[in-house]
Amino acid sequence: MSEPRNTPRLQIALDTLDQPSALGPLQQAAPYVDVIECGTILILCEGYHAVRNIRALFPDKQILADVRIAEAGAKIARLAFEAGADLVSCVAGASMTTIEQVCKVAAEFDGEVQVELADEWYDPERARAWRAAGVQHVIVKRSRDREAAGDLSWKAEDMDRVDELADIGFTVTVTGGISVTDLPAFAGRRVGIVIAGRSIVGAEDPAAAASALRDAIDEVWS
Repeated sequence: MSEPRNTPRLQIALDTLDQPSALGPLQQAAPYVDVIECGTILILCEGYHAVRNIRALFPDKQILADVRIAEAGAKIARLAFEAGADLVSCVAGASMTTIEQVCKVAAEFDGEVQVELADEWYDPERARAWRAAGVQHVIVKRSRDREAAGDLSWKAEDMDRVDELADIGFTVTVTGGISVTDLPAFAGRRVGIVIAGRSIVGAEDPAAAASALRDAIDEVWS
């Protein structure tokens, strides 16, 4: 299980269409990141081979299989953990039965479970039920679709969710096209993980981009 820390961990999101496109930036950025996310798109294109290969290359990093489980929780979670994942993701709309199945399998592997909130969906009572079931992580995000629609802001309700979810006991992850300039908005918030995908993977120098994010995280939460 991961140890608590005062500053957020940095997670790289690999949502490329194939492994070579993911591994090039990852190998450059790896010294500066704490968690490697095998993204939904990558796993859809490459399957769990991507998780196995990245686990073999980076045995000391935490790996998330971002499979966004909606049902068949036990089966999908088991496949992910057997492939070498440390964490799996579920969608917020999954039933409590599915969430409980995923948490049960995660416990067998000493793994962790996260739930990804939708932009327009949040139920505090359901969140407390997730925590009671064993979910450790919740994602607060600015979705790709929200960005594509031109909404690049982090709203007051986003910040309220971060605080409320941290109060419940979750490690709160923030994501959604996050760059160095976004981070000061979260100063003083109990953020546990910051996810960056395109800002690292699509950078001309992924190592420099990851290093800049790492430095900014340390500065904002110092």
